Formats: sequence, structure tokens, C-alpha cells
Amino acid sequence: MRIGEGLKRLRIINSLTQEELASRADLTKGFISQLENDATSPSIATLKDILDVFGVSMQEFFSDTTDAEDIVYGKDARVQASSDERIKVELLVPGAQNREMDPVLVTLAPGEEMDEQQFHEGEEFGFVLLGKVQLRLDEKLHTLRKDECFYFCSDRKHSVKNIGKGPARILWVVTPPTFYY
Repeated sequence: MRIGEGLKRLRIINSLTQEELASRADLTKGFISQLENDATSPSIATLKDILDVFGVSMQEFFSDTTDAEDIVYGKDARVQASSDERIKVELLVPGAQNREMDPVLVTLAPGEEMDEQQFHEGEEFGFVLLGKVQLRLDEKLHTLRKDECFYFCSDRKHSVKNIGKGPARILWVVTPPTFYY
């Protein structure tokens, strides 16, 4: 592992500028820049000071957890979240409740409508993969067709209905994971 790359990743994940990190670790911005570009190497004590800013131990920093992390999920990884074949909800990424967003695949038979969801925290995005649907936000109706999408804050009552003649399929992402079925 290149130390600079790992430090830069931590800095960006923690929304810090080089200057902010330098200030918190009692270093200079120039030194942080050199570290991130692997132009210099820190002493163990300096590296520990930087990692303390992020709340990360040396062991955590040097352990390679990327190989253990699942990246690709096939059809066999999907979890059926609804038992009704007329309104089918499939969780695309198992364990989404431990993540920042909840991607699901919603399939609606013709004429079917999901239960109205009361407002809740977060945001929602949907991409219509197949069919024609009607999105209701509070009292306003929006018609979407294949290859169109919606995006809204979840602080409004909302529901989706298939108004087409065939099945409708929507890739739906909710953040934070609060998808209701």
C-alpha cells in the first residue's frame, strides 16, 4: 500500500482539506501534500498523529480490507422483500441497512400501486427500467416512462402506480436505508 494514497483517501472521506488536516496534526500543508504524493515518508510518530485525527489505528490503516469487501452482487444475492408477486420488491445489496443507501428493484403488475409512504428522513431516486408509472408526491401526479427518472426529498407523502399495460420495473434508491415494503 502506498501510504500517501491511503492518507489522501482518509482525508477526503473525512471532508478535510490538506490545510485542515495539517492544522489538526500540527504539521504543514506542504508536508501533507508531499505525503499524499508519496514524495516523502512520515516517521511512525507523525503517521500516528495523522491517523489519530481520523480515529484510525495503525493496524486498521495497514490492513487490506478491500479484498474482503463485496463489490459485485449477482441475482443470487438478491433478497425478496415482498411476498406478493403483483408488487415485487427485491433488495439488490444485502445488508443495506448498514450502508448509506438502499437500492431495490421494484416490479409492479399492471394497475398495481405501492402503499402510500408517509414522509420520512432522506432522499429517493428512481429510474424506470420498463413500463409507465405514475408517481404521486403529496397531491401532485407525475407520469414517467421507460428511461425517465425521479428524485425527491422523502419529506412528502409518496406512492407509485403502474399505469401501463404491461409490468413496470423501477430501480429505486433510498438514502438513508428506510425503504418500506
